[in-house]
Amino acid sequence: MEDDSDYGFSCSASETGDYHSSEDGDYGYDPQTEPEISTRRAQYLILSEEELQERQREALKAVMSVLSVPEGEAVRVLRHCKWDVNRVNEEWFADTDGLRDKVGLLDEQPSGSGRRKAACSICFDDFRVSDMHAAPASTSSAEIAGRDCSAAVPAALVTEVSDPKQREKYHLYSLRSFVEDNQKLEWCPAPGCENAVESLLDTSNEAMDVTCKCGSSFCFNCKEEAHRPVDCETVKKWVIKNSAESENLNWILANTKPCPKCKRPIEKNQGCMHMSCSQCKHEFCWLCLASWQEHGERTGGFYNCNKYETAKKRGEYDEESLKREHARISLQRYMHYYQRWAENDKARTQALQQKAQASDEKLESLSEITATPTSQLKFILDAWAQVVDCRRILKWTYAYGYYRFGDQVQEENAKEQQQSFFEFNQGQAEMYLEMLNGMVEKDLNKFLEEAAAAQDPSNAGPSDPSSTASAASSETRRAAWDKFRENLIGLTDVTRSHFVKLVQELEKGLDQLLAFYSEEPEAEAEMDEEAGASTAGPSGSATTSQQAAAAAKAPKRPKRSRASNRGEP
Repeated sequence: MEDDSDYGFSCSASETGDYHSSEDGDYGYDPQTEPEISTRRAQYLILSEEELQERQREALKAVMSVLSVPEGEAVRVLRHCKWDVNRVNEEWFADTDGLRDKVGLLDEQPSGSGRRKAACSICFDDFRVSDMHAAPASTSSAEIAGRDCSAAVPAALVTEVSDPKQREKYHLYSLRSFVEDNQKLEWCPAPGCENAVESLLDTSNEAMDVTCKCGSSFCFNCKEEAHRPVDCETVKKWVIKNSAESENLNWILANTKPCPKCKRPIEKNQGCMHMSCSQCKHEFCWLCLASWQEHGERTGGFYNCNKYETAKKRGEYDEESLKREHARISLQRYMHYYQRWAENDKARTQALQQKAQASDEKLESLSEITATPTSQLKFILDAWAQVVDCRRILKWTYAYGYYRFGDQVQEENAKEQQQSFFEFNQGQAEMYLEMLNGMVEKDLNKFLEEAAAAQDPSNAGPSDPSSTASAASSETRRAAWDKFRENLIGLTDVTRSHFVKLVQELEKGLDQLLAFYSEEPEAEAEMDEEAGASTAGPSGSATTSQQAAAAAKAPKRPKRSRASNRGEP
């Protein structure tokens, strides 16, 4: 069995929280401090503009020191090598002259004397160097304007002849090039955010979800929203499919027929077979598409067509009907997955709004009602953050299911097993997510309403002994609050465990997992023992939430899931 750390999730490891690693055990998770599960082997740094500038200076110093070149030349060489210092050293010492030619570095530096004359690249007249000025560049890689001349304009010259506003723009473009040319750096795509993310891993084409300090989550590889466990190519296809007109065309094909005369698509919205084109006014039969003048009582009247039935028996309409039926089935299957994808996307947006409301309003009310410092109510926000993250993961599992269980060339039994396995684990994760969503939304609101009503003096009866009743009510609310807190923290933990498992299994691959779970019964029993031992306390017993978490991590054989989960008409 593979070690769980190979599929590590985010855990804040530095004092500032900017470094994210997965070295800690238990998936790097502490339900009190890190509710998110969306970062794959999440090792990355969030860098501010000041930190980026410092990184850029460090790279320049390293190259200037090793190659013994001025800063301007170091910038050109680094840009050519995508700000990779190791690549600079390799290319420079392998072919120094060739690299200098590529980046436009002159063999001899211009004389510092202003009396030396040079030809103007525009009018070709000779002038003293002290009387000549280069036009300030709008990018960080300006070149001499002369024909067939690739020599670079030194950064020092740009700084010398430009005004403060132009210099600021020049340095801005220089910093942009440092990020945009560097394969290990990406800007945060959130509007107004100036942070960048540095990957500490070689992600190649794998999806790697990162979360910026501004709260925005995105995939480091494709720059789309965070989308694990779905790969970037699937996300690209799904986004194009949702935005394209392909499904509109499928709907038209499945639900309309072209007018036999003008070919305009016509939808049948009543039971009668007598159709009249609104564009060309041609009247025809919906079934056989022949002119209505050829129809009447002898052909079946307004609701049947004997000509169609006769032709159908001869097989004249088989190909067209089959094409239309395939389009209908394809459309229904797409709508099944799309509706669930869209509903979870909508639910995630609502959860984000409710999390913000909880942070702004409810925590203060809870603090007063429960006599708990707001700093100890972070588990509420953690639960909402868990809902938000899980909604996103669940949303993308429907895109995964659409493409994974489409037209596959494989044994029907294997396909059925894989789909059942996927839907079972998806259903388990979804069930716990709905429970968590309901508890942090409805149960919390109910507790607040009941507590507020109990504190309202107008609700107290005239014969109630104020001191005794108030003490009893306060004691009851405190006990209810402690129970709610314990249950919510436990359910947040269990929900996360199920989604960790779901993400891991989809990234491992269904073929590999089915083969693994179909091995000897002893292997499964051994894994069950490990799961049970890992959750037992000092006395050998486990808490309710620990048992649920163990059940979530323990492998289960695939079962047939509910028919409503299937993308079949």
